[in-house]
Amino acid sequence: MNKGKPNHKNTSRKGSVGPKKQGAKPFKREESKSFKRDETKPFKRDDSKSFKRDETKPFKRDDSKSFKRDETKPFKKEDSKPFKREEGAKEDGAKRNFSNNRPFGATKPKPKARKIAAESDDIRLNKYIANSGLCSRREADIYIVSGNVKVNGEPITEMGYRVKPGDVVNFDGSLVTPEKRLYVLLNKPKGFATSNDEIITEENVISLVKTASKHPLQPVGRMDKTTLGLLLFTNDSDLLQKLNSPDHRSFKMYQVSLDKNLKYTDMEKIKDGLTIADHRVFVDEIAYVDGQAKTEIGIKLKASNVKLVRSLFEQLGYDVLKVDRVMYGGLTKWNLPRGKWRYLTVEEVRNLKNG
Repeated sequence: MNKGKPNHKNTSRKGSVGPKKQGAKPFKREESKSFKRDETKPFKRDDSKSFKRDETKPFKRDDSKSFKRDETKPFKKEDSKPFKREEGAKEDGAKRNFSNNRPFGATKPKPKARKIAAESDDIRLNKYIANSGLCSRREADIYIVSGNVKVNGEPITEMGYRVKPGDVVNFDGSLVTPEKRLYVLLNKPKGFATSNDEIITEENVISLVKTASKHPLQPVGRMDKTTLGLLLFTNDSDLLQKLNSPDHRSFKMYQVSLDKNLKYTDMEKIKDGLTIADHRVFVDEIAYVDGQAKTEIGIKLKASNVKLVRSLFEQLGYDVLKVDRVMYGGLTKWNLPRGKWRYLTVEEVRNLKNG
């Protein structure tokens, strides 16, 4: 026996699978629960219910309902409508013109749009007059009630009267013709005032856009002579009413030139809001103009009154040398020199109406 080596002698008996557990259940199957088939319930088929076909119901076809073709209705083609080519038709199919007289690559012409019913072409009389550029819709209501307007020779004093296509409208004896709606953007120079006076002088801003339309255009909002920048004109009475409404809040951005540098503390006061004429005035943004002196300030707000911009700085002891509107809604001065105007694009008009 070697000293220090463990004894690996197997003490288990041969054929043993381990110690026997107490109460173990052997795998011996009880005969009482065997899978032997119960002879009392044999799988014998009941011959009384066999699958034998019932001879009383044969699969004989009823000849009365057969698929035999009715000889009274033959597949004979009527001679009244023969498949004969009409006289004058081209004999040679290769010579047919399948191009529909369109060059290669040309798209198929679109069908003509369906004409809108006449009822949808009706328009209120006050809007009809306003669209002509003579006055606003509110002023047109006054003229209508006063009896200054005639339709087809008859005086009309009804406020909600609707003009139909083909009606002749007269205002103070002059024929009223609706015009195409125009939208003009002007980069207003200094020294021109906004006014709706009938007499257009050289100092009136209307004189700067008189070549844009044969009919008078009206400015959106007001600008004094010293204010420069973007000014919108149109003969669209609906848009005029919307943009001039106090509830309309489109963004305007101005560049303000001061007589001295704006203190940072004063800029914070403007951000926090100032009380002007018993009204609290807040701005959306205010900052120094990049790359310029601190006398040049950029300010963004929704108020349409340009005089309010001057009042914000004058209340803090600054003299305002210049106010230049550089943005109106989404419109900018890009590529529009001072004193020049341009027509708005369809997309720009849509944005103004939806804004």
